[in-house]
Amino acid sequence: MRIATFNVNSINARLTFLLEWLAARGPDIVCLQELKLTTEAFPYEALAQAGYHTYAHGQKSWNGVAVLSRTPGELVCAGLPEAEASGARFVQVVVGELTVASVYVPNGKTVAHADYAMKLEFLAKLAAHLRETLGRKSRVVVGGDFNVAHTDADSHSPQTFEGTIFHTEQERRALDAFTQAGLVDLYRARYPEGREYSWWDYRAGGFHRNHGLRIDLLYGDRAIAETAREVFTDREFRKKREGLTPSDHAPVIADLDDAPSLAKRSAE
Repeated sequence: MRIATFNVNSINARLTFLLEWLAARGPDIVCLQELKLTTEAFPYEALAQAGYHTYAHGQKSWNGVAVLSRTPGELVCAGLPEAEASGARFVQVVVGELTVASVYVPNGKTVAHADYAMKLEFLAKLAAHLRETLGRKSRVVVGGDFNVAHTDADSHSPQTFEGTIFHTEQERRALDAFTQAGLVDLYRARYPEGREYSWWDYRAGGFHRNHGLRIDLLYGDRAIAETAREVFTDREFRKKREGLTPSDHAPVIADLDDAPSLAKRSAE
């Protein structure tokens, strides 16, 4: 099974780009973030023609998340419980034996901004919700833009940015709660010293200089993590393509062996 997460930075601006990526990489499950449109305006038909069922939670001009699946699933949660005021940042779907969540964590803006406190609160509520979900389901995948460089290895210049947004101890400890809840960062588990990034600023040649951050993460429960054969950032789809401008994020992909069945469960 191939699962992925991708912050598209406006699906209207990136639809052709997304469709090319789906055709080239053929993921079975995709978590999308930063749709920047309402649920009703999502391009369901285009994704259906590409072979995907879509479960979206959108918001006009901002935020927005979705799960794409080659196999039909069931939408079980649109909006993070007790954190709906933060916007359309969470959607949870059950596909066969697998529970999938797509997450877009608030940016936080600066440590002094009110959004920073909202970010920490969102992360705490997300960890609590996922802990409860893991208590009910043994096979869970969470993909998203977490807007945190969890360790120094996840930032191109950790000393320069120490104590600033994405790099604070409070944000990093908030991500520790996901591990404590029973989730595994699939890339970091496979590559403990790896220095792949997933986001690069459009400005100052950030991508070409590899001045990036690893903030787009795929988490899985421990059983999922044991099946992860490869986990990588798809840098090819951060590059400009003819007539198309990429997102400032690259997709992150995990290939799993012995994955859970995605066949639709029979009614009990």
